[in-house]
Amino acid sequence: MNWFTKTFSSTIGRKIVMSVTGLFLCSFLVVHLIGNLQLFNNDGGAAFNIYSHFMANNMVIRVMEIVLVLGFLFHIYDAVVLTRKNKTARPVDYQVQHPEENSTWSSRNMGLLGTVILVFLVIHLWNFFVPARFGGLEGVVIEDVEYENLYLRVVESFQIWWYVALYVISMVALAYHLIHGFQSAFQTLGLSHKKYTPFIQQFGYAFSVIVCLGFAIIPLYFFFFY
Repeated sequence: MNWFTKTFSSTIGRKIVMSVTGLFLCSFLVVHLIGNLQLFNNDGGAAFNIYSHFMANNMVIRVMEIVLVLGFLFHIYDAVVLTRKNKTARPVDYQVQHPEENSTWSSRNMGLLGTVILVFLVIHLWNFFVPARFGGLEGVVIEDVEYENLYLRVVESFQIWWYVALYVISMVALAYHLIHGFQSAFQTLGLSHKKYTPFIQQFGYAFSVIVCLGFAIIPLYFFFFY
């Protein structure tokens, strides 16, 4: 186990862990967005509440939630450790720097983008996940079965201007974070080739924009049109 510990505590090993957890979290975003699109059904929230009930009571989903939390924690921890190592390796900046010449804005500000996303995630989980899993939501009867009315919590939350603004800003930050992180993950894993890399870059850009736009449209819809 000594070689295993050394490998995954090294800079390269940590980058691999961060890449794998990052791609795993990308898959979660797709699943989460598909579920959230139930909010647009014209049924008073019935489909979304049934979906939320299934997610809260299915044992496979509950186990995957634990895996997801661990994925987040590993991703955040490795990001902090790698940032500190980079700063330690070069504690004094060069006198003349032109980082924009060989790097993108998102790649230079991954720490800032990640911090914005983390702050949003804590607020978002407290507002939706905690009451959905540990009680605190009103009940609603759908086809003679009582469900927790998470849909009502969504509607009420997305009537608050600052929460909607925070949500949209965080989705912009997430899009920039993914644009760099998606391509970087494939490169770290050695999946880089002059023939396929341009496609990966384009797919990563499209994925980042479409997924984050999908999430951002939801609070804007409820704030302006509901």
